[in-house]
Amino acid sequence: MKTDRQKLQLRVRAAGGALRQTGSTGKRRRRGKRRGETWLQGYCSARASEPPPAGVPVPTRSMAAGGIPTDEEQATGLEKIIMKAMKEGTDPYNMMKPKSFAGSKADPHLVPSITNKRIVGCVCEEDNTSVVWFWLHEGEAQRCPSCGSHYKLVAHELPH
Repeated sequence: MKTDRQKLQLRVRAAGGALRQTGSTGKRRRRGKRRGETWLQGYCSARASEPPPAGVPVPTRSMAAGGIPTDEEQATGLEKIIMKAMKEGTDPYNMMKPKSFAGSKADPHLVPSITNKRIVGCVCEEDNTSVVWFWLHEGEAQRCPSCGSHYKLVAHELPH
C-alpha cells in the first residue's frame, strides 16, 4: 500500500512535474531546488502561475462560501449558556464585579451562595493590607467584626 506522499509524487510525475533521480542514494529532488526547500514546495512555487494539470485535485477552503462562524455560532455547552445569559444581562457565575451597596443595615452588601453559609473577606479600609475573614450565615444581615459593614447571604442557583 502506498503512502499519501508516494501517491502525491505519482500524481506530480503524471502531471509533468520536474522530478528526477539524483545520485546513487535514490533521493528524489526537484531541479533548481533551493536550500531547505522540500520537493513539494519547489513544485508548488514553480507551478503557481500555471493552471493545475488534469487529474490533480485543486485544494479549496471548506468555509469560503459561508465565512468564518462567530463565537455565538460555535459555542456549545456551558460556554453557550454563559453567552446567552450575558446577552440577557444576567451574570450566571458571578464573573463580573458585584454591584456596590452602602453596607448599612438597611442596604447590606449582598453575597450570593449556593449553600446556607459562606466565608466572606472584608477589606475594611481602602488602603488596608489585611483582610478580615468571617462566616456569613443565612438569615439576617451580619456585621463585619472589624469595621461594622453589613452583609447578607442570598440564595443563588447555578444555571446547569
